[in-house]
Amino acid sequence: MAHFSFETSHHDGAARAGRFTTPHGVVETPAFMPVGTHGTIKGLSVDEVAAAGGRMILGNAFHLYLRPGDTMVRALGGLHAFTRWEGPMLTDSGGFQVFSLAQLRTVTEQGIVFRSPLDGSMHDYTPEAVMRIERNLGADCIMQLDELIEGRSDEGASRAAMERSLRWLDRCRVEFDRLTREGRAPIDSLEAPAGAPPLATHDPVTDLAAPPQALLPIVQGGVHPELRRASARGILQAGDWDAIAIGGLSVGEPKPAMHATLEVCHGELPPTKPRYLMGVGHPDDLVEAVSRGVDLFDCVAPTRMGRHGTFFTPDGTVQVKRAAHRTDRRPLVDGCPCPACTRYDRAYLRHLFAAGEMLGLRLLALHNVTFLLTLMSDARTALREDRFASWSAAWLARYRAAAR
Repeated sequence: MAHFSFETSHHDGAARAGRFTTPHGVVETPAFMPVGTHGTIKGLSVDEVAAAGGRMILGNAFHLYLRPGDTMVRALGGLHAFTRWEGPMLTDSGGFQVFSLAQLRTVTEQGIVFRSPLDGSMHDYTPEAVMRIERNLGADCIMQLDELIEGRSDEGASRAAMERSLRWLDRCRVEFDRLTREGRAPIDSLEAPAGAPPLATHDPVTDLAAPPQALLPIVQGGVHPELRRASARGILQAGDWDAIAIGGLSVGEPKPAMHATLEVCHGELPPTKPRYLMGVGHPDDLVEAVSRGVDLFDCVAPTRMGRHGTFFTPDGTVQVKRAAHRTDRRPLVDGCPCPACTRYDRAYLRHLFAAGEMLGLRLLALHNVTFLLTLMSDARTALREDRFASWSAAWLARYRAAAR
């Protein structure tokens, strides 16, 4: 039985509506995946995310490896049981997080040696180690370890990182396949408190078998078209994948360069596989990327911006702490189904931020997540009704009008 499949039903140019089937359910695409870096979408419950329309969420292998530990998550039943999320999940390998530790890591052909930002301990982060970590966590889709560099890096640096990412992909695939055949290694015995349910590791026959998972490769190459083509072709020569990611964007390059890169990738990647654009989550970027053939997105931007008082609207981003909102009884966005908009007004939400009340942070984060989930739902509807081109053009014109 195939655990993963993808089919498309409607097309408008490169844009398409599809269904990505995973062991934990179907994701209607295009779709935004809220990011639960530490096993939670920051400030929100999984029930709130599901009610907002979320169908697939992320965890981060790097952070979960450091705390509470991938073996601990495995002992507690895996990431789905640990977080109480019943739908599809994906774990990012941590390439971006290691990239962010510029002063704490060393990259070699073998892998990445880094100093933990939590306690200063040293760690060897190799492609093989990442596969063991992600297979312990147990998400449906897991990412290869890649080398991420700054978006405007020159051709030489971009080529070196892209070629190393391909070599690391080969090592990830070999270890992934080995774990599929042989199962996961036993882990040190952990004891549950008296009277508590047994840990998953207390049933070794079930625990040692690696769950059905899809390993996703990552297209790299900066903003250099020939390198993106070489990366995509190398990935396709290396194996048959259930989905393919596009990485190394939204890390400092101009937006026109990102759009051009997506067009290059569209010409190289097979139409039968879902495409996941990593780390991109501003509303206009999502609409632009859908029009260039992208199916899945993730980003911490909606929750992070919400916690700092910025909320998404069809007319661009707005800061709730502005003095003009002191007497503004309008919702953040008319017609938005989120609790911030259906129960409260801008004046009250501004007050929550001024008073330092955490409810304000939570409500704006939930609003922004809901906004992106609804936006992708609207894109799917437009595709199914054969009006995506006109819908997206009108949506982008309105969104960008305030900035102009």
